[in-house]
Amino acid sequence: MKQRYLLCFLLAGAMLYYAAPRLTLSISGIEGYFSIAWLAFAFIVLAGNLTAMLFTKPVKTKSSKKRAKTLQRNKMKSLGM
Repeated sequence: MKQRYLLCFLLAGAMLYYAAPRLTLSISGIEGYFSIAWLAFAFIVLAGNLTAMLFTKPVKTKSSKKRAKTLQRNKMKSLGM
């Protein structure tokens, strides 16, 4: 799942890298508002993907659950329970 967040983060960064020199913030009117809005949304996308990458817990697969259960069972057997 983290690979998807990384891919989206890199694609958004690439779009920002390509578009930033072409956006003009100093122009007043609709072009300036569009540039500011586009940059704001781009930074929101980057921040959201970075947050998701950092705070997403790893997904446990069935095999790791089964392995943990087997280890616990073996531990109980070794303790004589």
